[in-house]
Amino acid sequence: MPTIARLPDLLISQIAAGEVVERPASVLKELLENSLDAGSKAIQVHLEEGGVKLIRITDDGCGIAKEELALALTRHATSKISSLDDLERVGTLGFRGEALASVASVARLSITSRERGAAHAWKLRGEQGAEPEPAALMAGTVVEMRDLYFNTPARRKFLKSESTEFAHCADAVKRLALTRPDVAISLTHNGRNLFQLAPADAPRRIADILGDDFLGAARAVDAGAGPLAIVGFAIDPTRATDAKDGQYVFVNGRFVRDKVISHALREAYRDVLHGSRQPAVCLFVNIDPALVDVNVHPAKTEVRFRDSRAMHQFVFHAIQRTLAAPVQAEAVPALVERSAASGEDPTSTVNREYRPNSEYAPPLRHQGSLGVAEPAAAAYLAFARAAQQVTPSSAGPATTFQFQANFPVDRGNDSPQPDSAGPPLGYALAQLHGIYILAQNARGLILIDMHAAHERILYERLKTAFDNRQIATQALLIPAVFSADPLDIAAVEEHTDALADLGFQIAPLGPNQLGVRAVPALLQSGDPAALAKSLIAELREHGITQLATARRNELLATMACHGAVRARRLLTVPEMNALLRQMEETERAGQCNHGRPTWTELSLNDLDKLFLRGQ
Repeated sequence: MPTIARLPDLLISQIAAGEVVERPASVLKELLENSLDAGSKAIQVHLEEGGVKLIRITDDGCGIAKEELALALTRHATSKISSLDDLERVGTLGFRGEALASVASVARLSITSRERGAAHAWKLRGEQGAEPEPAALMAGTVVEMRDLYFNTPARRKFLKSESTEFAHCADAVKRLALTRPDVAISLTHNGRNLFQLAPADAPRRIADILGDDFLGAARAVDAGAGPLAIVGFAIDPTRATDAKDGQYVFVNGRFVRDKVISHALREAYRDVLHGSRQPAVCLFVNIDPALVDVNVHPAKTEVRFRDSRAMHQFVFHAIQRTLAAPVQAEAVPALVERSAASGEDPTSTVNREYRPNSEYAPPLRHQGSLGVAEPAAAAYLAFARAAQQVTPSSAGPATTFQFQANFPVDRGNDSPQPDSAGPPLGYALAQLHGIYILAQNARGLILIDMHAAHERILYERLKTAFDNRQIATQALLIPAVFSADPLDIAAVEEHTDALADLGFQIAPLGPNQLGVRAVPALLQSGDPAALAKSLIAELREHGITQLATARRNELLATMACHGAVRARRLLTVPEMNALLRQMEETERAGQCNHGRPTWTELSLNDLDKLFLRGQ
C-alpha cells in the first residue's frame, strides 16, 4: 500500500490553481479585485494574445510594503480578514488569499509596488528564493503575469482561441467596471486601446458598458425592505431578445450567478415575455454581509443567502412591480425641443401643434370602418380636455366588450384650449382594418392592437378575482383516480387543509391511488388528474405557497384570450377610448398574455423624419 506523504508546496498551489485559475479571465478578475480592494481610483489593463501571453494590471491603490511582498505570494495570506467574524461579514471582493500564489504557480508573475509614503517602489518576481529589488513607480501596484500554464502544457491545451479568451477577459473587466463607476478603467489588447472609461455616475457607466440602447429600453428598479435594497435597470419586455447572457446581477458589489435570483427574474417576467426571449437586467442588490455567505465557491461567483426564500420573494416582487406599473404619463420633450430650436414659447407650440386647422390636423370627418361619421373635432377636444370617468357597462358579462363613455365635446368650437397634456395613451381617432386603434397623445401617434390590449385587461381582472375572493369549488361527479407513490400520498395527507383552501379535494383511495373529488371552478375545464399531479409535485418541491400558479395563469390567459374582442370587430370612438383608459389602469398593459406588445408610439419627431420634414 502506498505510504501517505505531505504534498510539496508548489504542487499544493498548482492544485489550488485548478480551482481559481480556469483561464486568463480568471486571473484578470482576481487581480482587478485586488486593485479595487486597495482603494484604486484608476486602473489600466494591458493584455496580449487574449491574456495568455501577458496580463498587466496597473493601479494607483495603497500599494504593498517591501516586507509584505513575499508574504503576498504565499497561500492563505491576506490583509482582508483575520477572524471568523470577518469571514462572516466580508466587505471586500477578495478574501481567500489564494489568488497570487495560485497564479504564481502556473505562470511567470512579478509584482512592483510602492506603498504610500515610501521612498521608492520594490519589485518581486514570483520565483522561489527571489528577493525584492528596487524599482521605479510613481504610486500603487503593477502586477504582471506572463505565459499562463507555461509549466503545465496539458492545461494550456484546454484554452480556446485568442479571440475567445480575450472576449472572456473583456467581459470580466466590464463586470467589475459596472460595480465601480467611480473608478477610471482602461483596456488595451495587443497594443490597441479598446476602451477608456472615465469616472461617471451609475447610469452613465451602465450605458458605457451595456450601450445606450439597453438603457433606453430598460425600466428603472428601486426597492428596499429592511436590510435589503435593489437598484438598477430591467429590460422592457417588448425590447427583450433571445440572448441568454444579458443578466448582470451584483450582490454587495460582487458579480454573481445565483440560481435563486435567476429563478426570481424568470418568474417576474413569466407573464410578459414572448416566446424564448430572455430578461436582460443590470441589478445591484445590497444586503447585510452577515446575511449572505460568499465563501461558497473558489471563484467567488456563487453566494448562499441565509434566507434564500426571502431573497427570492424580494427580487421577484421588486421586478414584478416595476414591470407591472401601468402606462405612465410622459412629458413632451419633443415639442419642447422643437420650440426651443425655433425660439417659440413651448405652450404656444403645443397649442399650434394640436389645433384642428393646423397642418397636423386630420380630416374634419372620418367614415368607414366605424360605420358612422364622427367629427374629428370631437377627438381633438377630447384630447384637449380631461375625459370623464369611463367604466365598463354592467349590462353584459365581463368577457364582452361593451363600454359607455361621455366625453365633453363642444361641437360649436373647433379651437381646443388644452388645460393638460392629456392621458398617456391620448384619445382614439379611428380603427385600422378592424385590428388596430389609432390614437393621438401629447407626443404623437399611438398604435394599439385592440385584441392584445383587451386580452391583457381581462387576464389581469381574472387574476385579481382569483386572488381576492374565496375560491369557488367544483365537485366532480366521478372522482378522477390516478396512481401515486407513498410520498405523494403523504404530502396530500399532510396538507389536506391547505389544498382545500385552494379549492382542491384530494384523498387516498388505496395504498397506491389518489382520487380528485373537487377542483377550483375556474379550472374545471382542465384534466383533474394531470392538474392534481402537477399540484402535488409543486407541493413536494416548493411548498404550499406557489401551488398551481403556472397552471392557473395558463388557464386564465386562455379564458382571457377567448373572451377578448376579436379582430375585425368594429368599435365606436367611445368604445376605443374606454379601452385606452382601461389600459392605463391595468398592470402590464404593454404586453398581451403571450408577451407580444399591445401598443407602440410614433412621436412627431419620428413622423417628421419619416416624411423628411425640415431636411
